[in-house]
This record gives sequence, structure tokens and C-alpha cells, in this order.
Amino acid sequence: MTDNIRPKVIVIEGPTASGKTSLGVELALTLGGEIINADSMQVYRGMDIGTAKPTLEQQKGIPHHLLDVVKPDEEFNAAIYHSMARPLVIDVCARGKICLVVGGTGLYIKGLLGGFFKCPPADHVLRESLLEEYQHYGPERLHKRLMRLDTESASKIHPNDRTRIIRALEVVYLTDRRPSDLIREHGFGDSPLKALKFCLGLGREELYELINERCLEMVRAGLKEETKALLRKGYSPDLKAMKAIGYRHMIRHIDGEWSLTETIQNLQRDTRRYAKRQLTWFRADPDVIWIAPSDFKVVLRKIRDFITV
Repeated sequence: MTDNIRPKVIVIEGPTASGKTSLGVELALTLGGEIINADSMQVYRGMDIGTAKPTLEQQKGIPHHLLDVVKPDEEFNAAIYHSMARPLVIDVCARGKICLVVGGTGLYIKGLLGGFFKCPPADHVLRESLLEEYQHYGPERLHKRLMRLDTESASKIHPNDRTRIIRALEVVYLTDRRPSDLIREHGFGDSPLKALKFCLGLGREELYELINERCLEMVRAGLKEETKALLRKGYSPDLKAMKAIGYRHMIRHIDGEWSLTETIQNLQRDTRRYAKRQLTWFRADPDVIWIAPSDFKVVLRKIRDFITV
């Protein structure tokens, strides 16, 4: 598909608490656009405070897509996101609107723009075996094994990221191929979309201060009550959604394991670590244009140049 007929999409990405939501809304208001969520947690209904989901007031009347689309106990992943988001992008563009993809889940954005390489479906017997090994021996053993089998993939996965470590090992065992080789062969070049990507970059001290304040605000806004409400509805603490940052912390407080002060401190620490991992992902993309929150006019000019070419 040639560049002049590919739908154009504007991506606003960045680490948590960097100001993506407000920037995306202001751009949509100025340009007559619509926003497609690219945050893996904001898809869940009933999980609002802990995901920093934009309120109706914060949305300022701008249509937001892919918020509140599944329950916390329903399956959702990058492939499902891709299947839902790509038709939405095409529809928004077909209606003559500017399409802004806003969020911090790099894998979702990469999949939306470039697709996924083909790999076998999960083998549940193999997965249970790897999960049992992970729970018995801890993350270090499986991460070291992945490092031996595929150093490139292992170096990009945090040693405590159970889901990605196990999935990478599954791919190795089921295909007898290294995931890094499959990714390289795919090239992520099949996209029918043309993207202009911006990433919000802040100094570390400024970002960490914003993160710390956001965590405090979540607690003040009722994160404990929201978590209790989810538990009362029967959502297990073992669900992937309930193990997300914020909810897993508050569950340990509710269970009496941590004081509120300890919960806040651990929440702030783990959110800062998560932001660091997000930045590592975004920095690996050579096509990203790095911006500051104050660069609104610069971003606006680049978008107008992009959409008029």
C-alpha cells in the first residue's frame, strides 16, 4: 500500500504520568480528532482510579475508543487489541477525523502499526509446567535459561516479567526458533497505516515527582475502595488485571500485610521502575520524535505538515 493512500495516525506515547492524556485531548480539540486508547489497563471496566483512566470531564467531549471494553476477568492481550484497534483507526480516518493513538503500552502500539509475527498458540500443558517451575524456583532460573537460548530477547525482558519470559520460552520450545529471529524476519512492515510518533520525555527528577504525586492522588481518590469493590464482585487477586500496579499493592494493604504508608511507598517505587522500563522500550524506536509537554505548538505544526503531505 503506497504512502499516499495509507490512513494516517498520530501516536502520543510516553511513560506513566508524563502528560499523554492531556496532550492528546488538547490536540484532538484543536485538530478535530478522536482518540484510541493504547493503555493495556484502561480497557478494563471498573478499574478507573488505579489506571488513571480519563474521566468524562478530562475527555472534554472528545470521542475515546477502547476504554472499558472488557471485564477484569476476561482475556485481553496485544493480539486482541490489534484486532479491535486497527478497524477503529481506519474508520476514524475514513470519516475525515484525525486519529490519535494515546497510551503507554509500547507492545500494543507496535502491534497496531506493524502487526505480529506468526507463532503457535499457547500450549497449556507446557505453560503450566513453566508456571510451576517459575513458582517453585523463582524468576531467575527461567530468565537465565532464556538468556542461554535467546540472549537478545532475554536482554529486553525484565528478569521479573513472568508473562513475557514464559511466552518467549514457549516460542522457543514450540517452534525451535529464537523469538528474536522471528521478530527480525517479520520486520513489522506490513502495516496499512502511516504513523507519526511522538514520545513525551521529561527529566528523571521531574518525572519521578509527577509519579509520586499521582500515586498519592490515586490513594486520596479512593484506590483502596475501588480495589475492595472489585474483590467484592468476585474478581480474584490472581487475575492478570488484579496483579497490575496499584491493585496488587492495595490488596496487600487490605490483607493487612502492609501499612498504608508502606503501600504508598512501594506503589511509588514500582511505578517509577515501570516508567523506566517504558522509557527503555520507547528509546529503542528510531522513528519516535521526542517532545516536552510544553512543545504543543511544535507538535501541532508537525502534525499539520504530516497530514497535508
